[in-house]
Amino acid sequence: MNFKDYFSIQADVYAKYRPLYPDALYDYLLHLTPGRQTAWDCATGNGQVAVALAQHFKEVFATDASQSQINHATARSNIQYRVATAENSGLTAHSTDLITVAQALHWFNFDAFFTEVRRVGKPGSVLAVWGYELCEVTPGVDAVFMHYYNQILDGFWAKERAYVETRYASVPFPFTETPAPMFRMEVQYNLSQFTGFLNSWSATQKYLQQHGQNPLELVYEQLLEAWGNAGLVRTVAFPVFMRAFILD
Repeated sequence: MNFKDYFSIQADVYAKYRPLYPDALYDYLLHLTPGRQTAWDCATGNGQVAVALAQHFKEVFATDASQSQINHATARSNIQYRVATAENSGLTAHSTDLITVAQALHWFNFDAFFTEVRRVGKPGSVLAVWGYELCEVTPGVDAVFMHYYNQILDGFWAKERAYVETRYASVPFPFTETPAPMFRMEVQYNLSQFTGFLNSWSATQKYLQQHGQNPLELVYEQLLEAWGNAGLVRTVAFPVFMRAFILD
């Protein structure tokens, strides 16, 4: 099955600058999941979630359709990385206690993925999908950031981005949902790290490919002025939403 590969070209940047999910999120997942034998982290990217799960599960399978992403993933003795699509994981039927998808569900063929979830998940296992919303820094930085997001990158976001903006409200999940709280992800960035994060966006890369110019150049001076000092470290906060389900 073909997949939309928006991240292979910047896989090294993605691995370097993407923020880490909070401990509270993993604590909640462990609270939901009684079995701790096997987890499947689908669309693992650089392996961030897989590495966290490997501390609590005997075995973690981490799949991604991008060979480049797998090449940049963090190795652990109990993580098996595989190049595979979400819809055809190659995992054994009824083998997993927890299935996770971080900031990636919107790229999937929903019906085919949910069929694979039913096949791979044990009865009573958990599917947890989540994503993070636009970050908050300071009012001045946020104003430049939102101009970049809404104006400069207008037309460069894939249509699937709308699913994230609505917290997956329109995704037709066929499973029994259990309420999940909102989480907050915080990172400490200087301006170089913040622009590195923006550079990992698929829309930034698409603009660059089409125009031959990095769009961050169009707002860098405004960002620098709002940031105050390029070396100044600021807290960058991301609201994180989750949808969690118990498989029948």
